[in-house]
Amino acid sequence: MPLPNIFDAQVSDALVARINQLAPTSQPLWGKMHVAQMLAHCNVSYEYVYEPDKYKKPPGLLRFILQLFVKNAVVNEKPYKHNLGTAPDFKVSPDKDFDREKERLVSFIRRTQAMGQAHFEGKESNSFGKLSAAEWNNLFYKHLDHHLRQFGA
Repeated sequence: MPLPNIFDAQVSDALVARINQLAPTSQPLWGKMHVAQMLAHCNVSYEYVYEPDKYKKPPGLLRFILQLFVKNAVVNEKPYKHNLGTAPDFKVSPDKDFDREKERLVSFIRRTQAMGQAHFEGKESNSFGKLSAAEWNNLFYKHLDHHLRQFGA
């Protein structure tokens, strides 16, 4: 079943409403991250797109391996399992400011929705090469949904 379309304003608004349910004291239902750290972790997906110089592309062989063995798990419609490992770029320090990370995440969601599906069709991913707009949607939506559920939102 297709995931909700993050490029649709109603879907983006619903994600922002879920983010707005979070508070600096929100506790995870699983995992080790605190809420501000989780928001910063979720921002990394968008930083890859909007702050491309912040992260290096994986070298050729590693990128090939990521495309071959990891890409499908990230861009398919199957939800993530709890307590999976994460890539090094997504391991963020615990000293994050809740309000700042929340504001950044909401801004990234709004920006992505405004740019629209056509902008992301065939757009290059740091790790996975060119992705379709549907794959970008799954990458963004599935990751956010996973972590919002982690915090009961």
